[in-house]
Amino acid sequence: MRPRATLVLVPVLALAISLGAAPAQAQAQATAAVAYTAEERRHALSYWTPERMRRTDLSVDLGRTGPKSEPWKGVPVKTVGKLYFVNAKGADTWCTAAAVRSGNRSTVVAAAHCVRLPASPVNTYTDLVFVPGYGKEKRQPHGVFPVRTTVTPSSWATDAITDFAALTVDPVKGKKLTDAVGGQKIAFGRKPGGRVTAFGYPATRPQRGAELLYCAGTAKAAPGDEQSVPCDMGGGASGGPWLADFDAKAGTGTLVSVNSHGDGPERSTTMSGPALGAAARQVFERAQKG
Repeated sequence: MRPRATLVLVPVLALAISLGAAPAQAQAQATAAVAYTAEERRHALSYWTPERMRRTDLSVDLGRTGPKSEPWKGVPVKTVGKLYFVNAKGADTWCTAAAVRSGNRSTVVAAAHCVRLPASPVNTYTDLVFVPGYGKEKRQPHGVFPVRTTVTPSSWATDAITDFAALTVDPVKGKKLTDAVGGQKIAFGRKPGGRVTAFGYPATRPQRGAELLYCAGTAKAAPGDEQSVPCDMGGGASGGPWLADFDAKAGTGTLVSVNSHGDGPERSTTMSGPALGAAARQVFERAQKG
């Protein structure tokens, strides 16, 4: 943000495409991917017990929930959940993520800063799991999906540009992610504007990351190939989906951005997210083939 405060938590517990390249080669150069071995994915599943998730939720208190953020009381939005991981400092933490319709029926989208440090190619995160429909009463209502790969724009890995990521997850008990919880539509190249509903799991109280919150408002174009919406969700909401044309009765819409950063170092009044253009499309295309 300018000043910029990304929304990933640091808990107190620890606190070019080359000219002339072939299409597949060009796509690989425009994206940065990390793959996790079967052993690493098994470790992630054993690591993130319900108790560890609960302790991580309670490890950060970012003050009271703001007036623009409200608990979601409607039909369960099963596609939205928490992305738990161990960050580059070795701290247990989380972001928000969402299941989307994809060719492999196993793709999740979030913010790039939820999977790796910006402008630091070697600093990627570990033990990533996606927990759709996470809630205070039922923390794992649809199971825990270990992350097999993460994909971000190469521009994020090298220059902190385009805060968008797509992740591929393993099936749970033989069932692929969107077969289990459904998937939101996703749109690329859509101009900012119109009403959007942004979801997230911020570490503000009294919810402390255990309940899904939302903001709703009109999206506007913002500098730096971003868009913004009135919202005061704090850390932990990073990566949460912006859903246009949201049907509250069905819990579905079209994903047009993700929570990236607020407009202040502490309490923000505006949330910004990336415009989903060519770079984001390349990330998604690579992930859904994984």
